[in-house]
Amino acid sequence: MSEPQRRGVLERWAEVLPITPQTPRITLGEGDTPLVRSVAIERELGVDELWFKLESSNPTGSFKDRGMVVAVAKAMERGAQAVLCASTGNTSASAAAYAARCGLEASILVPHGRVAAGKLAQAVAFGARIVEIEGSFDHALTLARSVAGTHPIALVNSVNPDRIEGQKTASYEICETLGDAPDALAIPVGNAGNITAYWKGFVECAERDYASLHPRMLGFQAAGAAPIVRGEPVDDPQTVATAIRIGNPASWKPAEQARDESEGLIEAVSDDEILEAYRLLAGSEGLFVEPASAASVAGLRKLNREGGLRGGRVVAVLTGSGLKDPETAEHANTPKVVRATATFEGVERALGL
Repeated sequence: MSEPQRRGVLERWAEVLPITPQTPRITLGEGDTPLVRSVAIERELGVDELWFKLESSNPTGSFKDRGMVVAVAKAMERGAQAVLCASTGNTSASAAAYAARCGLEASILVPHGRVAAGKLAQAVAFGARIVEIEGSFDHALTLARSVAGTHPIALVNSVNPDRIEGQKTASYEICETLGDAPDALAIPVGNAGNITAYWKGFVECAERDYASLHPRMLGFQAAGAAPIVRGEPVDDPQTVATAIRIGNPASWKPAEQARDESEGLIEAVSDDEILEAYRLLAGSEGLFVEPASAASVAGLRKLNREGGLRGGRVVAVLTGSGLKDPETAEHANTPKVVRATATFEGVERALGL
């Protein structure tokens, strides 16, 4: 019998991760996510190749699982019995899942009324203790850092360097699948840990001769939550893309470093542009993503309209599943529903046959 293909991040990428023989080799089957070539948007953009990295294929439906498995494993290695995070949703789902898997207590701080139902439902199902904060994600993260600094509980937000280490493995996978790094990588930017991690991974790939080039990092924030673009924190960030509704990113400086070292950019896209890309991905590519994921494609389309998109091979990171945010799917689309009598003739008429 052949070995299962998805071995998990800790086993698959052990040689590039900060793990030891004492690190528990936990997994939920994260990593090895598909890289799928575009069939429609590639033609619109006029690039040589456009690929989508489907991080929605991770166990809890988002890229967070890559870093969380490393963070939780290292926390266990250090003797932790509990984990804590602040979250706009995806981090809470991932932390709660790995905690449940490993018999740890999980506590989640979330901004009241600002977490998509699909994400909160996951944390609830996994048995996490959820505390709603009257304030933004940034308030929740500040409090989480204070609590973890005072009590014996492991903080597993992306300020934890083990998270970045796990998330960088997506860059290795891209280089492995394509045979080299792409010319550009488009990615949503919220707390900015992911753009930081991808750049770290690509730099390492070049150093290890897994790649011959460094991609331009093209980061995109939502216009209503674009502190890096503005150059100052946003006190009350607002956007339909809840996963990137963050006003003061924890990885702000590393994200700017990734942008500058790669000769890339971090720009803003409007909610209308995000939702247009969200519908286009579903309707023309068959890819149902959460709104934040669509920011990468919205950004590429905006650059193309403005004449700022170069050719070559481009990868757009689709960070999370559309099932994370079913309310947006309901509100952003007009269902094509036709009533019919329960007869053969009624169905024929409804189908226009």
